[in-house]
Amino acid sequence: MASKEIREIKKFQKELNAEYLNPKETPLRGDNLINFKKHPFFPIDLKYRVTAKMVKTENATPFEIPTSSGKTKTYREYGKTNFVLNGKSYTLTLYQSLDLIKQEKYKNYLFLPFLDATNGKETYGGGKYMDLTIPAGNTIILDFNKSYQPYCAYNAYDYNCPIVPEENKLPVEIRAGVMYEDVYHH
Repeated sequence: MASKEIREIKKFQKELNAEYLNPKETPLRGDNLINFKKHPFFPIDLKYRVTAKMVKTENATPFEIPTSSGKTKTYREYGKTNFVLNGKSYTLTLYQSLDLIKQEKYKNYLFLPFLDATNGKETYGGGKYMDLTIPAGNTIILDFNKSYQPYCAYNAYDYNCPIVPEENKLPVEIRAGVMYEDVYHH
């Protein structure tokens, strides 16, 4: 029987596929929507599900993150996460969207954009995203099996996606989450 973690990842995959197949929610347009069956995913690998130590950033100043369309979006740094993968230690920064946290359903939402060594090969060149929730304590689970490509990877005309800050560039392959086939940019 599949573990709770694997069931959670499969639920994430199923919900993401359903979102992209739903004409009301999908970023896909035209033939890309017609031809879409499901996302290609890396095989589920629980080594990419890590418990990170989190240090909350005190008195974070709002700042603008540039987006794919040349506009900016306002975020603030929420905190730094430190985790070990394959025996090496890494740090990633978590952010909060100052627009999203005004909505009740997103008030505990954290945004983790990152780049890794799969970008431009098996994943979108602009990086991957992960959605998280503010944890109760000083640790947070980073499950890279639940990472996905930004909407603008599929539709650069209608979406304007935050560009991953340089501090969130990992010098390692994260072979987890959604893979990317570059059939969406013509």
